[in-house]
Amino acid sequence: NDPALRNGRRGGLGDRPDGARCHLHCSFPAARVLMSDACLFCRIVGGAIPAALVASNDHAIAFRDLHPQAPSHVLVIPRRHVASLAEAIDAAELGALLLLAAEVARSEGLSETGYRVVANTGDDGGQTVHHLHLHVLGGRAMHWPPG
Repeated sequence: NDPALRNGRRGGLGDRPDGARCHLHCSFPAARVLMSDACLFCRIVGGAIPAALVASNDHAIAFRDLHPQAPSHVLVIPRRHVASLAEAIDAAELGALLLLAAEVARSEGLSETGYRVVANTGDDGGQTVHHLHLHVLGGRAMHWPPG
């Protein structure tokens, strides 16, 4: 039992002094949630929902997107619930996400020809699952602007 955990939440360093919530429909304070039963990606991390795991590290997991937008389309998500990049405060966690994205690109054979890493943030940014995630896309030419 981790003494820093209280009611499924971690307090201390990283707490938001304003008491802000991680997302409008989420009842958990930002930056304090380890996992949310209501979050699709938290349920994948917890093993309640199966996913095609590609890679993992201490902070993150990577799995294939169910609706791929490129020949290789892998999602990289933190193990801890973070609603979006706008809510992220842990540099080590963000670094681990990017390192895992690069590892995925190498293992998918995308490093030589190139790939795209995307973090959709908020409704206007196209975020549909409110758990921070990076899209690693490759295997075809990417065009600019993206959308």
